[in-house]
Amino acid sequence: MSEQTVLLEVRDLKKYFPIKSGILGRTANVLRAVDGVSFTIRKGETLGLVGESGCGKTTLGRTLLRLIEPTEGSIHFEGTEITRLPREQMRRLRRQMQMIFQDPYSSLNPRMTAGAMIEEGLIIHRLGSRVERKKRVAELLDVVGLSPKVTGKYPHEFSGGQRQRIGIARALALLPKLIVADEPVSALDVSIQAQILNLLIELQESFSLTYLFISHDLRVVEHVSDRVAVMYLGRIIELAPARLLYGNPSHPYTQALLASVPVPDPTRKSLKASVPGDVPSPVSPPSGCYFHPRCPHCMEVCRREFPALHEVEPGHFVACHLFHDPAEG
Repeated sequence: MSEQTVLLEVRDLKKYFPIKSGILGRTANVLRAVDGVSFTIRKGETLGLVGESGCGKTTLGRTLLRLIEPTEGSIHFEGTEITRLPREQMRRLRRQMQMIFQDPYSSLNPRMTAGAMIEEGLIIHRLGSRVERKKRVAELLDVVGLSPKVTGKYPHEFSGGQRQRIGIARALALLPKLIVADEPVSALDVSIQAQILNLLIELQESFSLTYLFISHDLRVVEHVSDRVAVMYLGRIIELAPARLLYGNPSHPYTQALLASVPVPDPTRKSLKASVPGDVPSPVSPPSGCYFHPRCPHCMEVCRREFPALHEVEPGHFVACHLFHDPAEG
C-alpha cells in the first residue's frame, strides 16, 4: 500500500510508570509498560495486537489515544503529530479516535440510560439539535442490533452482549476513523463472542472503520485481523499479515503462543513448543533480548543485544537474532 493510506504511525513509543519509595516519594525505579514500539495502521485495515496478560497491550492502546500520556516517542494520526497537541485540539481530534473497552459493565455509567450514554459525546462536541441527536441515537441502536425502545433502560437491565453493543454504538456516535478495541469480547460468553465479532466486521465495512484489535485470544485475532503484531514485555517481537504469521510463525515466542491454542480436532496435531519459566518483570527486564531467558534457541548475542525488527519475507518482520544478517550490522 502507498504511504498515503497510512492512518496511524507510531515511532519508538514508550510509556514508563514511576515506582515511588520512601517518605519523600522519590522515584526508585520505573515500570516499562511500553518500551519502544513502532508500527503503522493503514486506513480500513484491522491490526491485531496479541500477547500474554501484562505485556503492555492495553497501555499501548490507551496511550495511542492519549488517555495515558506517553513518556517518549511520536504518534502521527493522518500526518498530525498528536503527542504534544494542546488539550483543546486533542479533544477535537478525539472525535476521530474512539475506544471499545473490555468490560461492558464497568465501562458504562450505571446512573445513565443507554440513550444518554450514546448521546453524551454528541452533546460534548455540540453536534446536532436535541431532535437530531435523539434520531441519531435511535439509528445507532438499530445499527448495532438493538431496538430504539431501549433508550430509557439502564446498564443493569441488559445482558453482557447487549451492554457491549451499547458500548459499540457509543464509540460510533461521533463517526470515528480509528477504533481501539481492547479485548472487546473476552468478558462475554462464547456464544455471544461470534455475534459481536461479526458485528464489528460488518460495521467496519459500513462505516469505513480502522481497528486496532487488542486480544490475548489468538484465534479471535486471526478471525478479524489483516495483520497481527505480537507483544512481549512492552515490545513488538513479530509483525506480519495474518496468513503469514499463522502459517509460518517465526519468533520462538509466537510459535509457543500458537502451540498453546487448543485444536478442536483430535486427528490434527498441534505445534509443539514450550516456554519454560515465567515472564520477567517489566521493572527489571533482562539485558539484551527480553525473551532470551526463556528461549530454547538463546545465543550469546541474545544476552547482549535486543534485535531490531528484521524483514524475513515481504511484510513479515521478526525481532530475533536467528533471522538477523550480520552483514547488515
